[in-house]
Amino acid sequence: MKKPKPINRRSFLGQAGAVAIGASGLGRTAFSYGRILGANDRISLGHIGVGRRGTELAGIVARLKSKNVEMTAVCDLWKVNREAAAARAEVAHGRAPRSFQYMNDLLALKDVDAVLVSTADFQHATHLKMVVEAGKDCYCEKPMANDLAEAKAARDAVLGRNAVVQVGTQHRSEPYQIAARDLIGSGALGEVTKVEIVWNYHGPRWRGRSEVNELREQDTDWRRWLLTKPFRPFDPRMYFEFRLYKDFSSGIPDQWMSHGIDLIHYFLDDSFPRSVVAHGGVLAWKDGRENPDTFQALLEYPKGFLVSYSTSFGNDSDSFTRIMGKAATLINVGGEGSPRWKWVEEKGTHEDNPDVRRAERYVTLAGDDRVPPTAIGDNDLSHMTNWFECLRSRTQPHATVHHGFAHSVACIMAARSCREGKKLYWDPKTESILDEAPEPTKPL
Repeated sequence: MKKPKPINRRSFLGQAGAVAIGASGLGRTAFSYGRILGANDRISLGHIGVGRRGTELAGIVARLKSKNVEMTAVCDLWKVNREAAAARAEVAHGRAPRSFQYMNDLLALKDVDAVLVSTADFQHATHLKMVVEAGKDCYCEKPMANDLAEAKAARDAVLGRNAVVQVGTQHRSEPYQIAARDLIGSGALGEVTKVEIVWNYHGPRWRGRSEVNELREQDTDWRRWLLTKPFRPFDPRMYFEFRLYKDFSSGIPDQWMSHGIDLIHYFLDDSFPRSVVAHGGVLAWKDGRENPDTFQALLEYPKGFLVSYSTSFGNDSDSFTRIMGKAATLINVGGEGSPRWKWVEEKGTHEDNPDVRRAERYVTLAGDDRVPPTAIGDNDLSHMTNWFECLRSRTQPHATVHHGFAHSVACIMAARSCREGKKLYWDPKTESILDEAPEPTKPL
């Protein structure tokens, strides 16, 4: 293999700038899903699920209204969220949106072009499917799904209707992550055999939501919120802290690993693990939660590398991602979405050059005098912008339904492995999760 040239800040930035907005592996289509949007046409948006994450997404839309977009309809089962979202949209866009408790009423609106879905984890896939079946494009928060059958149904609905769907794994749109992917793709790391992701946090994550004490059953629709889940008595804690309960979320895999593993799929161009084994438990916060606060997974990929993913909520030890190649290591210094990358070049081996082995330097997007945006929402601007541009061009965005399906499979396998205490395998031919490795494909 040809020896790569050394990397520096200028070339690292240059690689990011060379990436065209709207690129995808799905090609273009002349078919317009709803109405054809010209450059001067307003994009009319609906929003389903306007809680905390929904509020952040609505804020991003407000900051991008120069793109000729308007939030014209909002929907939430809970009256308080619904009214607050409508009030914020009126301030941001100059007129009040239409407001609905039930999404079917919003989806019936003929003038709504596209819909943001930021409901609970277990509702995403079903709601995405309903949105595209109503003839609208969609921005769907991650995880795209945490049930395999629902993931397949949502994906098939999207592909059958040529919808423009952006999944909310926004790091695919960040310039410094795009630059990292291009660097890896250039062969600069050599053969990659292992990736380590460690993202930590010290605190009872997702516990202690103030809304728990505010919610009254008569102000929402508990049965509708449960969707496909078996009925149980009304529980405001489950309603708002659903990420802690296994029937509604896997917690760490759904929320954090979905971002981490999606980036690895993006960087290394390998979408589905061959096998997954995971373990975890409630070790730090024994507060009635069902999902682990300490979790680790090991995933093997067909291209020949392992991914180790680990999170602890009991300690805020340094977070990092290490992509380890035979020629060099690329290290992301920090947790999810960090813009800081550290390049460590392997100068030799213990056998042939024991004294001079490694050369280290930091590479960042902007250089020494400016730090890339890290505030909540800032890094999402490019992802939402990409979706808006694709709504007009009818091209596929950075995080397609295929990418959403792939990260969902990896996280579903990790969650199941942890709960069932066994190694699981993916069969790409039947798209099923197996207890034993599938039979190898026989040559023709």
